Parts: sequence; structure tokens; C-alpha cells
Amino acid sequence: MGSALPSIDRQDFFNRVQRCSPVLLDEKRLRGLYVHFSELRKWNPRLSLVGPGSGEKLVERHYGESLAALPWVGTGPCVLVDVGSGGGFPGLVMTLVRRDLETTLVEARERKWSFLMSVCRKTSLSCTCLNARVGSTPVRELPTEIDLITSRAVGRAEMGLDVLLPRLKKSGKMLLWVGASRFEVPASMTISEEIPLSGSRGRRILVLIPNAGV
Repeated sequence: MGSALPSIDRQDFFNRVQRCSPVLLDEKRLRGLYVHFSELRKWNPRLSLVGPGSGEKLVERHYGESLAALPWVGTGPCVLVDVGSGGGFPGLVMTLVRRDLETTLVEARERKWSFLMSVCRKTSLSCTCLNARVGSTPVRELPTEIDLITSRAVGRAEMGLDVLLPRLKKSGKMLLWVGASRFEVPASMTISEEIPLSGSRGRRILVLIPNAGV
């Protein structure tokens, strides 16, 4: 069982999200994010989509950290695969702001997949939601060519990199939300940047790109 999340007035939510967003958000995008938050509050006591430690910093910790990646997405067409989407962080949140992204959300747990489907319906978001685990067996519905792979708080062994990395374009990248512990970088990838996340000494986003010639 999960915990009850605090109620946040819509305008207060708008203000807090805008303060921690690296891009300016119009009202339509803020409304979409608030629908997601409202669904998160409704589903969290049953599914534990975010941990009990979120509390008053929920907006800054989860929405702010997801939106922190937007400057690294680029402005052109982008095929995004988010692994272990859970409560929608970061892939669904990023797509609510960047509706031009062609996003596939991958979640192995059926009830959390149902949550993602519910948010997509209520926000008219055209994501593909897969109830699947990316492993050694390819998932048929995954895009054959991927520009961006994202994953937050998912261990390397659960990411199915043997399946994903061959689909990543040479110009593509991976964005991984990690803690203070060392992350074992795949041999075919290089860390190009580390993006520190505000409010924490250890949490950061690793930007990985394919090695030259790979």
C-alpha cells in the first residue's frame, strides 16, 4: 500500500512547477500536468507510485527533476522510449510538456500501466503505453529507431539495454536519473554530461551518447 499525497491548490501547483521548470510553460501544459498530479493523488494510496518521503517537496522532486531534462531533448522530431515509467516520471511528464515527442512508455507492472493509460486518456496524450518488461526477448511494439531513452530509478539489469541500445540512433542519447552510487556505463556508451539536480548532493541525470564508430 502507498501513502496519501498532500492536496495542492491548482494555482499553487502551477506556480511551483513553473519555478522549477527550465522552460516556460503555458496554461494548457500546466493543466495537463495538474491532471496527472490529480490522478497521482487518487492512485498512489493503492499503488505507491511515489514514496512516502515525497511529501511537501513532491512537485520539486518529481516534476522538477523530470522537466530538468528538457533542454537536452532538442527541438526537432524525437522518438522517446521511457523504461520503467511507473508514476509517469520522467517520460509522461516530459511528453505532457513536449507533445511533439513520439513517446513509448514501458511499464512491467499491470496496475501501474493502467495508471499511465488513465492519465493518457484524461489528457488526450498520444503515448504508446506498453505493459511489458524489456529484456533479452525483443518487445515487438518498441520503435525500431530511437532518438532518446530515458529511465529514472531503474537498475541497469532491469533496463533491457541489450534490446534498446541496438535500436538507438548514432545521433541518439540516453538520459538516466541516478543517485549518488556509481552507475556502470555500457561499453558502447560514454557519459557526455552530468546534470546535477537541485535539492540533492547526489541525484543527477547522466547524459550518455554512443561511442564514436559504434
